[in-house]
Amino acid sequence: MHKLSNQILDLPELEKLASNLCKDICVGNIYLFQGELGAGKTTLVRLLINNLYLLNNLPKPASIASPTFPILITYDLNASQIYHYDFYRIKNLKEIEELDFFENLNNNITFIEWPEMLISLPLNKKSYLINLDIISETKRKINISFNQ
Repeated sequence: MHKLSNQILDLPELEKLASNLCKDICVGNIYLFQGELGAGKTTLVRLLINNLYLLNNLPKPASIASPTFPILITYDLNASQIYHYDFYRIKNLKEIEELDFFENLNNNITFIEWPEMLISLPLNKKSYLINLDIISETKRKINISFNQ
């Protein structure tokens, strides 16, 4: 996955970035999306999921919603699944464990919005921190770093 520092992108540029990032997404890796409310975490995850479906010659999901209320939404992707978590409402690690989160990491692609509780944990997997900051109504600053 590309490392980015302080890239300021509008939506068409974010779409292009998502298409490029998908080429390097691997089963078993964890992608942590951090940023304030409205920064574009779900938008970027939606773009990534749609591009992963295209790369796997599958029809795009009819809907890719934020998992804020269900906490987890899964998507079938040939031999693996995409696990899309939103930990905004999670209050402690015990709640994350009750979701079988750590068991679900092995054979799936994992996207996590609001991952603050996990950032300092040794996840024993390759993980990437993707930070989005609001610059203006149409632009976001993106930073991507390897987090292990």
